[in-house]
Amino acid sequence: MLSWWRKDPEAGLPERVKAAVREQENATERLISWIQLGIVVIFGTLYLISPKPEVEFAPVPWALSIYLVLTVIRVIWSHLGRLPDWSLAVSVFFDMTLLMVLIWSFHIQYMQPASFYLKAPTLLYVFIFIALRALRFDARFVLLAGVVAAIGWGLMILYVIYYDPFDTMITRDYVAYMTSNSVLLGAEFDKIISILMVTGLIAIALARAKSLLVRSVSEQAAAQELSRFFAPEIAKRIKGSEDEIRAGTGELRQAAILNLDMRGFTRMAGEAPPDQVMSLLADYQQQMVPVIQRHGGSIDKFLGDGIMATFGAAEPSETYAADALRALEDAMAAAAAWKTACEAEGRSCPAVNGAVAAGPILFGAVGDDSRLEYTVIGDAVNLSAKLEKHNKDLGVRAICDREAYELAVAQGYQPSGQMKQLPAVQVGGVKDSMGLVVVAP
Repeated sequence: MLSWWRKDPEAGLPERVKAAVREQENATERLISWIQLGIVVIFGTLYLISPKPEVEFAPVPWALSIYLVLTVIRVIWSHLGRLPDWSLAVSVFFDMTLLMVLIWSFHIQYMQPASFYLKAPTLLYVFIFIALRALRFDARFVLLAGVVAAIGWGLMILYVIYYDPFDTMITRDYVAYMTSNSVLLGAEFDKIISILMVTGLIAIALARAKSLLVRSVSEQAAAQELSRFFAPEIAKRIKGSEDEIRAGTGELRQAAILNLDMRGFTRMAGEAPPDQVMSLLADYQQQMVPVIQRHGGSIDKFLGDGIMATFGAAEPSETYAADALRALEDAMAAAAAWKTACEAEGRSCPAVNGAVAAGPILFGAVGDDSRLEYTVIGDAVNLSAKLEKHNKDLGVRAICDREAYELAVAQGYQPSGQMKQLPAVQVGGVKDSMGLVVVAP
C-alpha cells in the first residue's frame, strides 16, 4: 500500500529531467533562505520591543545573532549553487535549537521556575519551521524537523522535572496545571504527539506531492520536446484539448495551403553522399521554416525535400490567404539569397519552387489509437501540390491560382511589382481551366 512511499519518484528519468527537478529544488531553497531571514528579523524585533528584566546573562541576543549570521550565509550560499543535504540538515537543527533556546530562556528572563516556559505559546513556531521545510517537496527534511522538535521538547520537559530534585512540579490536577507553574505530563505529551502527527501527515503529503512534481516536470519536458515535432499551433491544440483526441474527427475550415520543394533534389540525393544530402536538407529547412512561421503558417509535414504548410487550418484566421502569399514571396526571396550564399561558398544548392492554393479544407486527426496525426484534406491541398509541380512547366519559381490571389488581395495583401497573371490553363488533370498568377518568375 505504501509502495509509492518507498519508490524513488526520479528513478528511470533522463538526466535532463532530473536536472529540471533539481533546479526547482534549488529555487525553493533560495526562497526558504529568504523566509528564514525574515523569521529571524521578526524574532529579533519582537525581542527588542518586549519588556526584559535585569539579568546578568541574556541568551536570546546571542542566539539571534548567531542565527542571523548563519542565515545570511545560507542566503548567499543558496544563490551561489546547490546546497548539499548535510547543510540542510544542519539548518533544520539550528532552526529548532534556536526556538528551544528562546523558549527555555523565558524562565530566566521573567525569573520564574523552569516549568514556566512549558506554557509559552512560542512553541507554535515549531509548526512554522516544519512547514517551511515542506516547500522543498522533500519529506526527509520535514521528518527531521519534526523529530528534532519532538526530541527538543522532550528534553525541555526532562529539564523541568529534574531541575529541582526536591520539587518536580508534576501534578495530576488540570486546574492546578492551568493556574500555576505545575507540570501536567499528559498535556506535554499531547504537544509532542501533535508535533509528530503533523510532521507525519505533511511528510506523507509531500511524498505524494513529490511524485506529482516529478511527473509534472517530466511531462513539461516531454511537451517541450514534442513541440519540436509539431507546429506550435498543433502542440497548443493537443495540450489544451479537454477531450481525448480521436481519429475520424475533423472541422471544416477556410485555409490556404503552401507547398515548397527543391528542384532536382531527388537526382542529387541519389548521387551525393548521405551526410551531404541530409546537411543540405537541414540547411534548406532552416531557411524556409522560420519564414513560414513568421507569417503565421503551421508546418503540416515534411515530405523529403517538400514542405507543406497551412494557414488558417490549425487556428482560424481572417487573413489566411494574404499570409500565405506573403510567406511565399518571402520564402522565394530567402531561397534566392540562400542559393547565392551557397554558390559563394562553392556549394551547389538547388532552386526552390513554391505554390499556394486556398479554399475549404477538412482539418482533423487521422490514424489509429497507437499513432495519430493532424492533417488537412481538400481540393486546395491537392491543387497546391499540383501547382508546385507546374512551376517547372512554366519555367517560374512560384505561382498561385487566381482565386487565391484575389482572396489574398481582399484580405489586405499588397502584391509586388514582379507578379503577373497568366491565361487560363489546366493544371495536373484539373478539369476546369483556371487563371494563374506568377508570384516569383
